[in-house]
Amino acid sequence: MRNKGFILVLTVVVSVLCLYYLSFSLVSKGVEEDATRFATTKTGQVDHYKKQSYLDSVWKAPVFNFLGAEYTYQEIKESELSLGLDLKGGMHVTLEVSPVEIIKAMAGGRKDAAFEQAIARAQKLQTTSQENFVDLFYRSYRELQPNGKLASIFANSTTRNLSYNSTDKEVLAAINKEVDDAVARSFNILRTRIDKFGVNQPNIQHLKGTNRIQIELPGVDNPERVRKLLQGTANLEFWEVWSVQEYGPYFTQLNDYLVKQEAASKLKGAAAPSASLASAADTTANALAAAAAKDTSALAAQLSKPADSAAAQKDSSINPNQSSLLARLFTTLPGGLGTNVRDTAKVNALFAKPEVRALFPQNMKFLWGVQPIVANDGAEFLELYAIKKGRDGKAPLSGENISDARQDYDQTGRPEINMSMNAAGSKKWQRLTGDNIGRQVAIVLDDYVYSAPVVQSEISGGNSSISGSFTIEEAQDLANILKAGKMPAPTRIVEEAIVGPSLGQEAINQGLISSLAGMGLVVLFMFAYYNKGGLIANIALFFNIFFIIGILAQFGTALTLPGIAGMVLTMGMSVDANVLIFERIKEELASGMGVQDAIKKGYSKAFSSIFDSNVTTLLAGTILYFFGSGPVKGFAITLMIGIATSFFTAVFVSRLLVEWLTAGKNANNLSLETGLSRNWFKNIKFDILGNRKKAYIFSAIFILFGIVAVFIKGGLPLGVDFKGGRSYVVNFDTPVPASEVRSALDDEFKGAGTEVKTYGAANRLKVTTSYIAEDESTQADESVRAALDQGLSQYKNLNPTVVSSSKVGATMADDIQKTAVIAVLLAFAGIFLYLAFRFSRWQYSLGGVVALIHDVLVVFSAFTIANLFGISFEMDQVFIASILTIIGYSINDTVVVFDRIREYTNENPRVKFRDIVNPALNSTFGRTIITNLTVLLVVVVLFIFGGETLRGFSFAMLIGSLTGTYSTLFIAAPIVVDTTNVDKERIVTAKPVVAGS
Repeated sequence: MRNKGFILVLTVVVSVLCLYYLSFSLVSKGVEEDATRFATTKTGQVDHYKKQSYLDSVWKAPVFNFLGAEYTYQEIKESELSLGLDLKGGMHVTLEVSPVEIIKAMAGGRKDAAFEQAIARAQKLQTTSQENFVDLFYRSYRELQPNGKLASIFANSTTRNLSYNSTDKEVLAAINKEVDDAVARSFNILRTRIDKFGVNQPNIQHLKGTNRIQIELPGVDNPERVRKLLQGTANLEFWEVWSVQEYGPYFTQLNDYLVKQEAASKLKGAAAPSASLASAADTTANALAAAAAKDTSALAAQLSKPADSAAAQKDSSINPNQSSLLARLFTTLPGGLGTNVRDTAKVNALFAKPEVRALFPQNMKFLWGVQPIVANDGAEFLELYAIKKGRDGKAPLSGENISDARQDYDQTGRPEINMSMNAAGSKKWQRLTGDNIGRQVAIVLDDYVYSAPVVQSEISGGNSSISGSFTIEEAQDLANILKAGKMPAPTRIVEEAIVGPSLGQEAINQGLISSLAGMGLVVLFMFAYYNKGGLIANIALFFNIFFIIGILAQFGTALTLPGIAGMVLTMGMSVDANVLIFERIKEELASGMGVQDAIKKGYSKAFSSIFDSNVTTLLAGTILYFFGSGPVKGFAITLMIGIATSFFTAVFVSRLLVEWLTAGKNANNLSLETGLSRNWFKNIKFDILGNRKKAYIFSAIFILFGIVAVFIKGGLPLGVDFKGGRSYVVNFDTPVPASEVRSALDDEFKGAGTEVKTYGAANRLKVTTSYIAEDESTQADESVRAALDQGLSQYKNLNPTVVSSSKVGATMADDIQKTAVIAVLLAFAGIFLYLAFRFSRWQYSLGGVVALIHDVLVVFSAFTIANLFGISFEMDQVFIASILTIIGYSINDTVVVFDRIREYTNENPRVKFRDIVNPALNSTFGRTIITNLTVLLVVVVLFIFGGETLRGFSFAMLIGSLTGTYSTLFIAAPIVVDTTNVDKERIVTAKPVVAGS
């Protein structure tokens, strides 16, 4: 072998680097074990607070010395092999930056009916369309205004130099550019927020070509806090506030309106309220009018009575004997008017009516306080603030003028946020406070009033604070958000997954067991079949796994459960390459060639097949990487690394070992068979081509049965990834029938599509529902979770615990389906082109791709048939990963067979093509079965021990490995024969790639 010295040096260098980077993981584990020992009490309990205190104390301290270079614990954690969310627990979120507000802002608040309708129509279309929102908006606008010009709406001095003469194309380009810039700014702001959040090894990336941002936060155990951190726009504003004396008289007008509404209802025969609306409304309105004559301090004293809800009802401003709308909704609070938290939606609906809105001045708007006032009996009340708008509708001072924000404590020791302003902000703040001495100034964040202090004197210097009933974490997060800056547009969570740490630990155990068991079986089989050759293959396999893990650590790539599956799968691929080489060497030895020459010839002839099969599999992995997300991307990375390392170890490292074993006096010391394997696959003469039509019929019947099963079951068994909705994994203390739980949830989920099934363990269920799936808001998330909790409440004695959850919005599900289809089609196209290039005939490309389509349809059919018989495996993103892996595995097998056909064709130019194919297929039969057997060993282990997350993946791979071997022999090669006029044409192919000798 040429360049033997280079290969040896490269192997040593890579090994040293892998050891170096993996050492960080060992040191990190050692530090954490020290922390656990330090925090363990005499009774054996671990004090988690004490453990965290220990880790905090060494965070910046040196804990590792490598050749004089010292590393702190923080640096160690940043360089260790990280675990994905499915192994460590944490939160995965996909955020979508809303373009609606960006477009409205560019329009400058201009009132245009067609523009508003076009926005609304585009929002509706977006739920079912894959088109860009801007394109949907333009199409809707053009339908409403065929002759309208966008420039008439967007032409202004601040919007990218657009004028009234700008074409629609120029305006659309400006809008798209503004949206892209907003996504980029949002990405930077979110990255700043996350960096300050304190999560170890977070991952944030912009999904190119979309307005979506994907975030992974390992180890996070407070999802609600994360949602607030990510979705807060940080729109900070300082507003003047109307006093109760000023806005009280307007409620008298509201009272008159409601009295007229009641009278009109009576005239129409509508049922009247149980008590007089006018009387109760008068009580409230009169109290407010009377309050107008009092000063602020006296009013505060009068309205400071609701220490509990009963006291609130006894206040003179509310008559408890009346039940009218106004009396029921409003009560007096220390700062003015408010309402019970449960009635805020009713108040919002009342003020949303145009006729009610017209009763109040145009420069008056109402905002809720952010923190409720809790009464002694537990009732919660929110204060309603009347905000005074300026002439332009903008706040006198905004968050753009904030230069710094930090969490601090007020004089009573409660957490607060201190803010510093720039020079322009300081002047505005001084003017605002000077104009409002003795009055309230509201500090508003994202349209909620955080505090509304009374100004005692003019404030200079640009310093201010936000106080309230904050926890320390809330104050820290709010300061973080304000310092990072205002988001250019609101964001919404369109995909979310939460994995609890207990489920992550279970996944680690399952992954390790499946990996070790799979590797153990492959090692035993290879040694039993190839003797010393098997030992060499096993050493190469060990290097392969070692290199994969080490390279993952070097590049800072997280190891995921699908990644472990990909790593286990590369075991089979690595063994396949050695099987090809050893079978080739055995053929040369059988022909009478010497050991050294046989080794050289065997590696040379096998190189072409190994190279082509690895390239086609790498192609599938690359497509999976670019179109996958989350765990699927982790699988693709591991698979691609595994392809490279398995090629290197099987072709080069194993050859170093073989040549070392047969060097000098040991020239004949190479045994590639045992007593068990000596007579396997000898003199096979099976008429594969003669049975091809039977194979065609069998495949057609199986696939047709799968299609019929889809109609019988009413659709494919799609996971939440593809159909949208929410899913929850729930643990119980003891097993609970899935059908019983589904019945308990039906009423709570309003009859929406709900599936409940056992998930991995008898006491664990997975609940998937489409209940309000079209609503992707946080409020909808809370509503669905509340419905789930209510439905499970009858099992509270069994301690139902949600250990993981996921959400995929309808638009996100559509996109995932689209990218999945594109990924599979691109894999087909890429493989077709590569085969045409390598074999110089379209018949080979056609045969290979038809076989792949066959394999995909067989796996789909297997899933639908299993579902028909009550064995449900979900089709989700991991399923698509298995499909692309099957494509890579199947084409790997097909390329090996095609390569042998090409070799036989070139060696026998006078023999008809049809007469060449059968001997070529039979000559590779042993290698095909052995390779399939090693892959099956690994996949069966995954299926049994890999856990529920990989159950669908391993089932697909189980079917795919069988059908991949079957299609190679009975579909791919026969298609090449059937599309070639073999009586008149002999197929001439390109020469194979040959390794250097």
